[in-house]
Amino acid sequence: MKPVRDMSFGKKASADDIVRQMKDSGGFVAKELGTAVDILEKMIEDKQCTRFLSFTANIISTGTRGIIKDMIKEKYFDAVITTCGTLDHDLARLWKDYHHGSFDADDKELVKEHIHRLGNVFIPIDSYGVILEKKLQPMFKEIVKHKKEFSSSEIIREVGKKLEKEKKKKESIIYWAYKNDIPIFVPGITDGAFGLQLWMYSQRNDLKLNLLKDESEISNLVFDAKKTGALIVGGGISKHHTIWWSQFNSLSYAVYVTTAYEYDGSLSGARVKEAISWKKVARNSLHKDVICDATVALPLMYAALKERL
Repeated sequence: MKPVRDMSFGKKASADDIVRQMKDSGGFVAKELGTAVDILEKMIEDKQCTRFLSFTANIISTGTRGIIKDMIKEKYFDAVITTCGTLDHDLARLWKDYHHGSFDADDKELVKEHIHRLGNVFIPIDSYGVILEKKLQPMFKEIVKHKKEFSSSEIIREVGKKLEKEKKKKESIIYWAYKNDIPIFVPGITDGAFGLQLWMYSQRNDLKLNLLKDESEISNLVFDAKKTGALIVGGGISKHHTIWWSQFNSLSYAVYVTTAYEYDGSLSGARVKEAISWKKVARNSLHKDVICDATVALPLMYAALKERL
């Protein structure tokens, strides 16, 4: 057996020092997080591995957006599977600010002030649907001049290309995915403001989404891969779509970061070992569950990985 070690830091402890000591501490989520970083390091360095990044949109309303953006900028992953809100928040924050708020705010007062609340983040109405309509409708008009039918990843790539002229483009997940030719798949693309804008544009113009083409693109990535691996943040459709396709080429590396419970049988709360029974994760895989708020876990994990890689 390996002895538990106390954590102790000098004046200049690096993120990797902290994470390595968390692993050696032998205690609770700290150990799991430290082990997860070891797995991600191996996955990213494995040149035979096709790597998926899956996450839910809520964290993109926070500063954790910068961590996701940097991981895509650094090409840690080959494909992204996420939800429509990621597109909403990533784009809206290019043009307008979100603000610090409070979980304890009076929502009846906020609605009078025309402010949406996302947890403890305040989003003025003008910083969300209004600005997205103003900016996206002209973009769609330009994008469909030479083509009328798109998969979700294709329309997102075209929007990324249009961001070249934006002052804050380098803060954008969509922009860096476009620059690095990393596809972003959004299986529930109509479930958000971006999808609403697509629908609105289609009411008077010839624009079609072909979601089955997305499935063909994902299947090609999965079936052509020698190995697969995934960092899966949160649950819902983005998690399920990632592991659904993984059953055809079981994940050799899998890290889940979640706060959901498993006792109700939910997909969001299901642990990695459950996916082994579905052949979504390989029996001999390197895998770990990190039961932690992603806005706490991801900055530590990324900072440690950046030092190592």
